[in-house]
Amino acid sequence: MREHAYASLVGTAVGDALGEGLYLRDNAVRRRLPAAPWRWTDDTEMACSVFRVLDTHGRADPEALAASFVAHHDVDRGYGAGIDAMMREVSRGGDLRALAMSAFGGTGSWGNGAAMRVAPLGAWFAGDPLRAAAEAAVSAAVTHTHPEGVAGAVAVAVAAAVPPGHMFAEVLRHTPPGEVRAGISKAAALAATPEEAATELGTGGRVSAPDTVPLALWVIARHPHDYEEAVWEVAALAEDVDTLCAIVGGVIATRVGQEGIPAGWRRSVEPLPGWLMP
Repeated sequence: MREHAYASLVGTAVGDALGEGLYLRDNAVRRRLPAAPWRWTDDTEMACSVFRVLDTHGRADPEALAASFVAHHDVDRGYGAGIDAMMREVSRGGDLRALAMSAFGGTGSWGNGAAMRVAPLGAWFAGDPLRAAAEAAVSAAVTHTHPEGVAGAVAVAVAAAVPPGHMFAEVLRHTPPGEVRAGISKAAALAATPEEAATELGTGGRVSAPDTVPLALWVIARHPHDYEEAVWEVAALAEDVDTLCAIVGGVIATRVGQEGIPAGWRRSVEPLPGWLMP
């Protein structure tokens, strides 16, 4: 449980940091590694909070998650404008969870932020997709209350919680109806080249769960035990490169462990934050 979740966290960080370094898509297409050290982004910072809360509470305690997100928010890590604005309101006395509910005119965010950080949670509840889905929904709603934002987190968590051969079936079983689920259903049936899949499923350009999660799962299904190949493939397709690489890396690392991540890549990434471990 904890070991798989920590491996997933490392996989998330490596994918995130490599994707952030591949700021020119041509570098991903040509598979040219950026110069080390690779710096991770908000994807990893928030995933660290998810792991820390699970490690401390054994569940996705929403109050603890909100407190950790606030305490460790670093504006220089590339957060989206929405979460940065909420954090400014929190600094003036606002409540993060209430702000999340009122965002975007009360609809909440359908961004990919809840999905990008949740693979370690799925790994924590490996073998129990029902629990993974429920806990993912709780973790998402701290910042993303729109049903699609929640659905993206549920789908990624379940993908990390189940064996590769059952991934699409279990994800579709537990992801609520909507655009995210429709995209995943399309991904499950899609026989296409990577470029065609990106056109069909989305590349993260809208920074939304519906145009991020289906492509991530399609790539994971193609390379269920090959961390390096999966991350390179999705990096060459993505617009939101760090987030797609973080999701793909986090799910596959659950299966292959830290040893399945190229050693040189692990050495190239900056250390995880000192506050991560209790």
